[in-house]
Amino acid sequence: MKTLAIFGAGKGLGLSLAKCFGKDGFRVALVARNAVKLQEMVDELTAMGIESAYFTADVYSKEQIEAATLAIKEKFGQIDVLEVSPVPGNFPPTSVLNLTIENARDSFEGYAAASINIVNSLLPEMLERKDGALLFTTGFSALHPMAMMGNIGVGIAGLRNYVANLNTELQDKGIWVGHRSLALFITEPGDGKVSDPEIIADMWYNAYSTKDVWEQEYPKGVTAEALLAFHASNN
Repeated sequence: MKTLAIFGAGKGLGLSLAKCFGKDGFRVALVARNAVKLQEMVDELTAMGIESAYFTADVYSKEQIEAATLAIKEKFGQIDVLEVSPVPGNFPPTSVLNLTIENARDSFEGYAAASINIVNSLLPEMLERKDGALLFTTGFSALHPMAMMGNIGVGIAGLRNYVANLNTELQDKGIWVGHRSLALFITEPGDGKVSDPEIIADMWYNAYSTKDVWEQEYPKGVTAEALLAFHASNN
């Protein structure tokens, strides 16, 4: 039985991914800071017959990441698939005109540096097995600069550069790297729209199963103007 570890697991995309992969026989390790919410997610998955457990960690802490990864491997044996989709940040999305070292560094550490620490905590075992998958979910500004997301772009564009290099280095070593840049704001589960986390989770499972395209925007062809209009219409 394979194990999926979700770093940054929440009740939207994280839980939907857990259900989607879990229904296909994956055990699921949920990692985030809020133990109460994580337990509620484990309870819901258990009721569905999906084996899962939660592990608390702050993605800003290398030590907590390493401790969580070790605990997952002690419980489940190994991590076969990693999905990273945290929403860190001690600052709100900030215009490039208001960018500071502090809010830019915070974004870089929460997205790019955290992902480097997460990958480093489990990649050696994947390389030894010559098997595994690393999945990264980011936002629109990972690929397309948006002035209003100045600090977030620093973090997730840096993360995307790291992921692209991982793909180059690992594609002939048995490890699949996937990146999906979400050009949308995730809505409620079950609404049937492309922004439904359940549909996004299905997209991710299909991408993992086929392993034919390492990077895509989701959905395709969305412009910054359309994304902003969607956001405005839902607020």
